[in-house]
Amino acid sequence: MSTYPTPDDFASEPSGTRPEDGSRRSFMKQAGGILGLALTPPLVSQAERLTAYSKTVEGVTEMTLRVNGTARALRAEPRVTLLDALRENLNLTGSKKGCDHGQCGACTVLVDGRRINSCLALAVMNQGKEITTIEGLAKGEELHPMQAAFVKHDGFQCGYCTPGQIMSGVACVKEGHATTDAQTREWMSGNLCRCGAYPNIVAAVREVAGKA
Repeated sequence: MSTYPTPDDFASEPSGTRPEDGSRRSFMKQAGGILGLALTPPLVSQAERLTAYSKTVEGVTEMTLRVNGTARALRAEPRVTLLDALRENLNLTGSKKGCDHGQCGACTVLVDGRRINSCLALAVMNQGKEITTIEGLAKGEELHPMQAAFVKHDGFQCGYCTPGQIMSGVACVKEGHATTDAQTREWMSGNLCRCGAYPNIVAAVREVAGKA
């Protein structure tokens, strides 16, 4: 036999023992209103805290980058990449934005003599380091040997990848990774050329390596 109450059980109760629908609704409204008042101050305070926090995170910060031998001050968000800081804040547009995923090498720069993809590095994390871009290779009107070799061997066509190729070539020679054609191709493989000037690029890098 079921122990659950049935409608007949409620119908048999005296009318005074069951709250009317109207009084029940009034009770629920009052309870809800009291609960809402109790919760309002904490919610408002939390919203204010979140707003203040978001303003702090999204704000710009002061930083100094030592680029091509000169300390350069700028204001940028902490999330800004080194590539964007160089191009947008310091007007050094020689480093190109290609894939923006560290796959093409067009944005290659030297940081403390080591080649990196500047699109994958945060500007704020490279403070206090020596950054060299394509603009810092030549000495006045005198081209860097790698730049001169690229001109001599016609190591570019459209020229978009050329700054990154040259910077990577400079590092490749310094690392001792340009002793043979095959080795040069392997260690320059992170720099892509859509025009297909690879043989000329290899020839330029190998010439500089031979003179070095």
